[in-house]
Amino acid sequence: MKKYLLLLTIIMLLNAEESVETNEKDPYETLNRVVFNFSDSLDESFLKPTAQVYSNYTPLFIKDSVTNFFYNLTEIDTVINQLLQGKPKLAAQDSLRFLINTTMGFGGIFDVASRIGFERHDEDFGQTLGVWGVESGAYVFVPFVGPSTIRDLVGIPLSWYVSGTFAIEDNKTKIFFSVLDVIETRERLLAAENLIIGDKYEFVKDVFMQSREHEVKDGDVEDQFLNEFEDELFE
Repeated sequence: MKKYLLLLTIIMLLNAEESVETNEKDPYETLNRVVFNFSDSLDESFLKPTAQVYSNYTPLFIKDSVTNFFYNLTEIDTVINQLLQGKPKLAAQDSLRFLINTTMGFGGIFDVASRIGFERHDEDFGQTLGVWGVESGAYVFVPFVGPSTIRDLVGIPLSWYVSGTFAIEDNKTKIFFSVLDVIETRERLLAAENLIIGDKYEFVKDVFMQSREHEVKDGDVEDQFLNEFEDELFE
């Protein structure tokens, strides 16, 4: 996967000069749309129906437990990036969150920390690069990854490594948790699809770019539509 991402990045950089005049933030739109349409077809044929079955037939307490488990794994990524962004207080708080949920929450399946007042945060290496002043670069749609930017492509493998299932040695168990993670993530996106209007490609791109700016600036961005979209997605 990492080699594939690197190859895709190189191809896009080589074609940047020819296509940059078309769209400053989306110079690879033609290629992006091809990849998007292919990914969307796979999603409609397999991933979305699977997520719908998971949503309709899995008891709510199990879905909540699965979501809490994967959120707990991302705490490691969050804490590292909070330190890199100069947020030691938040890093200490979220380290405590991870400790509480991993122990008292039985491996993270129960979000005990939130119940006692420790708010959850979300940071990744792409956001850290943004905080350091690195421009987002061109928009890219990557197979099996989704919407991204050149800047975020650099950070994705690092965030995957520190917040994924890298510590699991058994390959079958690792595959099971990886597939479950994908299905759980897709299930959370089902509600947001009701908000899609017009050109689906443009809609996904605009929401992604605005949400990333929102995250990099820690919410210091006024966007009523984005706030409504995030409320629908994460509540």
